[in-house]
Amino acid sequence: MMKDILFILFFGIVLNFNVQSQCTTLGQTPATAFPVCGTTTFNQTIVPICTNGNLFVPGCSGRDGINYEDKNPFWYKFTCYAAGTFGFVITPMAPGDDYDWQLFDITGLNPVAVFTNNNLVVGSNWSATPNTTGSSGSISNQNVCGTTNNYSGPNFSRYPNLILGHEYLLMISHFEDTQTGYSLSFGGGTASITDPLLPRLLSAAAPCDGTEISVKLNKKMKCNSLAANGSDFTVTTPTGAIINTVGASSLQCGNRFDLDSLSIFLANPLAPGTYKLKAKTGTDGNTLKDNCDRLIPVGDSVSFTVFPLFPTPMDSLTIPKCAPQTLELVFKKKIKCSSIDAGGGDFFITGTYPINITSATANCVDGKTDRIILNLDIPLQVKGTFLVNLKAGPDGNTLIDECDLQTPLPDNVAFNIKDTVNAEFGKTINYTCAVNTIFYTHNGLNEVNAWQWTFEPLQQSTLQNPIINYTDFRANTTSLIVSNGVCNDTATVQIVFQNYLKADFNVSSLVCPEKKAEFKNTSIANSGITDYKWNFGNGNTSTVKDPFPQSYIPLVAADYTALPQLIIKNDFGCFDTITKPIKIVYSCFIAVPSAFTPNGDGLNDFLYPLKAYKSTNLNFSIYNRVGQRVFYSNSWLNKWDGKFKGLPQDPGTFVWTLDYINSESGTRVVEKGTSILIR
Repeated sequence: MMKDILFILFFGIVLNFNVQSQCTTLGQTPATAFPVCGTTTFNQTIVPICTNGNLFVPGCSGRDGINYEDKNPFWYKFTCYAAGTFGFVITPMAPGDDYDWQLFDITGLNPVAVFTNNNLVVGSNWSATPNTTGSSGSISNQNVCGTTNNYSGPNFSRYPNLILGHEYLLMISHFEDTQTGYSLSFGGGTASITDPLLPRLLSAAAPCDGTEISVKLNKKMKCNSLAANGSDFTVTTPTGAIINTVGASSLQCGNRFDLDSLSIFLANPLAPGTYKLKAKTGTDGNTLKDNCDRLIPVGDSVSFTVFPLFPTPMDSLTIPKCAPQTLELVFKKKIKCSSIDAGGGDFFITGTYPINITSATANCVDGKTDRIILNLDIPLQVKGTFLVNLKAGPDGNTLIDECDLQTPLPDNVAFNIKDTVNAEFGKTINYTCAVNTIFYTHNGLNEVNAWQWTFEPLQQSTLQNPIINYTDFRANTTSLIVSNGVCNDTATVQIVFQNYLKADFNVSSLVCPEKKAEFKNTSIANSGITDYKWNFGNGNTSTVKDPFPQSYIPLVAADYTALPQLIIKNDFGCFDTITKPIKIVYSCFIAVPSAFTPNGDGLNDFLYPLKAYKSTNLNFSIYNRVGQRVFYSNSWLNKWDGKFKGLPQDPGTFVWTLDYINSESGTRVVEKGTSILIR
């Protein structure tokens, strides 16, 4: 029995040690991180036991079976105001305590991305070495892994590099479930995380009777520097009298450490007029502080106006876009969301044709909004003039503003709908052999008042009905964008000219003796080709589409070029001509000279395979009398000039080898011989 009791106690202790709750304390999650400043030391004295999840560590995760997680963490957020290296030190309050840290770049991301995005880490240290940790300029490791062996590994990592304007999260955790806290200080690197902007009041407004004043600050400031009794502020009347505030609060301070907006409360309403809100030292001994503990100056002030109370009318509607299916109402004062019927029952629409409202939505903050979206049953694609009318909704009232005033009836706001437009266009082509002219037309219906034409290759026009000349008759495209100021449409059409024709033929570029040149007609035309006229450059002509092969008589001991020509004509009466050169060679017999004289006189200066027109995969090598290869080429057009490594070779006999594939027969030929170099 005693053993069972001991086992149960032991199992309960192990279970309690290994199971941790989710973090809920402010600062212990990425979303509620402490804002920190580079000029102050942050002291963390109490660390609740909890965890949020596993973390990826570059070069470390998956090694040694160690599980990296933000165990018993606190998170800190800051922005880089000067790029450079980032130095900081974490000092345990109890000697022998070991803290780990990891730094993330979360610019433009939700802070919880640190648990899923492996590309955010810019530095870390998970060493089991106790006492002080942080970053240093004398360490080479950017990330230090954890270890199953106690007290090993450097407890500092290399300075991370910070980027100007980027936002960062620093996580500090402790693997053990007992800890006494630590201090976090900054310095040593070249980066700055200290905001140079000094704290000030930005603006104030009193939308109702002045008993509540909404205040905007020029930057984030500490929630704990705001006195709840409102003693950080006074209100000065137009006559100079001072009115003390009776309270102050910010909705932002419920789940974070800093605020940039707040509400100030007065005991009594203010008469209409312009007032001044001033900062002063409150009963908490300070004005508002920024995250660097810099104070808003005493006497810093902003003006605000209290207007006579009147109901908030339906005074504005965002101009509808093309074919809208929603309408956006905009109000000068905020409307209580509780007074808005979700089914759209506070409104109805009259006008050119019937429009039904299916629902009404709003983005509510603190139960109020200054915009209401009306959702419609169909997109509005036809021109018309309409009114959004207000009516009493299912709750028995119209809209109620933040000052508890109901918008009276009747009330409405007008809007117009534009027709959708169509960019389809017409065209008429006037054909000539030199220039084709296209007369483009657009009907301009539905109040189209803007045309943007694009014609290939490089022409544009803003006319409704442009006339464009083309000298290139190849296929191209024309695009048109039309607009009536609200709706747009685009049309693109391929332009094909029926009088396009292109003369062309295929023929071998080389003709050997006793061989004929074969011609293949590849001419094209968008309409019928009526005439072909060949001149083969050998005294022969033809008028057929595909002529017979042609013979060419080579000259004695000399190559020459023949210029066969084709002229075609289409049924528009247009012509096109092409000429292609053919090399007529007097010999296609491959041979290597038995001697050559590289003296620069222009005669027999090089050694190479002559007339190797019918060779492929050629290899030609030359060797001296001791068997050393002095020249190699896989092209018969490369020639040896009698030099080796830039030095002229002595007169004598050189051995050459030649192998190639005969391009006509497909057989491989291997030859060997000698040539004499004569100086």
